[in-house]
Amino acid sequence: MPDMSHARHHMVEGQVRTNDVTDPRIADLMRRIERERFVPPDKQALAYADACVEVKPGRFLTDPRSFAKLLQLVDVQESDRVLDIACTTGYSSAVLCGLSTDVVALEEDEDLVKFAAPVLRSCEKLGRLNGVVGAHKLGAPNQAPFDVIFVNGAVAEIPEAWTGQLKEGGRMAVIVNNGPIGKAYFCVRKSGTLGHRVAFDATVPVLPGFERTRSFVF
Repeated sequence: MPDMSHARHHMVEGQVRTNDVTDPRIADLMRRIERERFVPPDKQALAYADACVEVKPGRFLTDPRSFAKLLQLVDVQESDRVLDIACTTGYSSAVLCGLSTDVVALEEDEDLVKFAAPVLRSCEKLGRLNGVVGAHKLGAPNQAPFDVIFVNGAVAEIPEAWTGQLKEGGRMAVIVNNGPIGKAYFCVRKSGTLGHRVAFDATVPVLPGFERTRSFVF
């Protein structure tokens, strides 16, 4: 595998730090973790592009800018219990494990799980990482509650199951597509309900099964 350390450096300097990501932990992790290992061999040249990378038809790694900005929104701390939804090939889980010692990685596609497992096992200092194979919409109820939920991919609506698995005061970062441009939501659970604010615009593919249901008027 070619040395892509320069590409990682340019990704951080050109796509992350220039887009108001000021948390040095995020920049450091994205410099160190080899993103190219989390994409298929024929896509490695695209690993550091300013775009989402398709790792399987309909499934993508989030572009570095959107990924880093979402991470900064939830301000993950070492003591947080984190649910990483739709972790695809495991890149997001590897980065999250650099921020928290307790991460649950959820993925429903068994082929992606088989790809991610050996790559994650070969990474250093992952702390406590628990992989769960299950439906994204259901979250990980047996592992709840969580301080942070991080979603890789856009959704038309946030499932109630996710809200119910957040602790009181828990945070969620998710991109919601209810128009031509997606909006990154920073959500906080208070008194059992999920409040949110729009943090930035983001163009990220919608996760399969999370498309908006079409309605017909007769």
